[in-house]
Amino acid sequence: MLDAAATLFAERGYERATVRDIAARAGANQALIFRYFGSKRALLTEVMARDGQKQLRGTQPEHVFETALRGILSDGGGGGVGGGGGGGERGPGPGRSLEVYLRSIGSADSAPETVRALGDEYVTALAALSTSDDGVLRAELAMAWLLGIGLMRVVIKKEPLVNADPEEVCGLVLRVLERLFDEPQAAAEGAAAERTRQGRAPRPRVTSDE
Repeated sequence: MLDAAATLFAERGYERATVRDIAARAGANQALIFRYFGSKRALLTEVMARDGQKQLRGTQPEHVFETALRGILSDGGGGGVGGGGGGGERGPGPGRSLEVYLRSIGSADSAPETVRALGDEYVTALAALSTSDDGVLRAELAMAWLLGIGLMRVVIKKEPLVNADPEEVCGLVLRVLERLFDEPQAAAEGAAAERTRQGRAPRPRVTSDE
């Protein structure tokens, strides 16, 4: 039942995935779902907790972003290169947890505390990669980028991203991410250099003796 729910939540979103359809996909009846989970909201909570935790617990922190990104790219593409194999049904699993997350954000009854908690856990894992004082901010920026990619590819299905080669996208994104987490000083120096090039560097202070 959890596998069936995960698949339909990812494909249709929380609101459009009905308990009737989930039961049919699982080969069960609605009464059994309500008996075990109580409500569709509780079922979503179980799906996100299971798949999100499986991905987070089974992945080293330095690989969390790449694993989640590859899951979005392989699951969320169209029928082309990035489509994950010709548009057939995709199975459930930890790689789909962020797809469920994306399709559940904003739903009135979509267990918002569970959605936020899962996002916070990803941020915590990513923040551990940075030695900077603003590590949490960097992690939030990385998570925002990840969700933005997912939104454009999975939900909006915007070209050219929806059919972009997953390896090409990963290569471009991960190079920038490495700089964000591994080179805080270089990033700061780069920003200062950019300000200087644009003529926005602070002017030297002139004393009365000069």
